[in-house]
Amino acid sequence: QVRMEESGGGPVQAGGSLRISCTATGVTPCFYDMSWYRQSPGNEREFVSSIHPDGTTTYADSVKGRFTISQGNAKNKMSLQMVSLKDEDTAMYYCKISGRTCVFEYWGQGTQVTVSS
Repeated sequence: QVRMEESGGGPVQAGGSLRISCTATGVTPCFYDMSWYRQSPGNEREFVSSIHPDGTTTYADSVKGRFTISQGNAKNKMSLQMVSLKDEDTAMYYCKISGRTCVFEYWGQGTQVTVSS
C-alpha cells in the first residue's frame, strides 16, 4: 500500500527559513504530480506548489520567489524550501501525489509550520 511521510515542520521566526519534505512509498511506477497544499484554522485548504513529471513547477502567487519545490533523483521524494517566511505562512502543510498515466491520489497527514514575529 502507499505510505506518505512528511517531515521538517516546526516553529520558525518571521524572515527565517525552513525545509519540509515528503516521501511516498509503495507507489505504482507511472507518471504523477507531487504537490504541497496548506491549511490554517478557519480557512480552506489552498494550493502551494507542484512539480510535474516533466520537471516543470507551479507556484501559488503568495509564495512565488520565496518557496522552491524540488524532487530527488528518486522521483517519490520532494522538498519545499521556504525562505523569508511570513506570519501568513503559518499552516499545516500537506503532501499530495496524483497520478497522470495511472489514476490515483494520496495525501499525507501534514506537517505543521508555525511562523512567529
